[in-house]
Amino acid sequence: MSDNATDVKTNGNTNAKKFHEEDRAPMGMTFRVFIYLVAVHFIVAFFFLLFYLGGAK
Repeated sequence: MSDNATDVKTNGNTNAKKFHEEDRAPMGMTFRVFIYLVAVHFIVAFFFLLFYLGGAK
């Protein structure tokens, strides 16, 4: 028997996936990172469009 505080009791189910809440990022942070990534891609696409149209003859 282990004295490790992070052990999860599975109630006899050995196939149960061990899940630790601290292994996941908070949902708010995950959502913000997703929004920031989308916003950055839109800004980069806008700059690409500006340079593309500015270089066209």
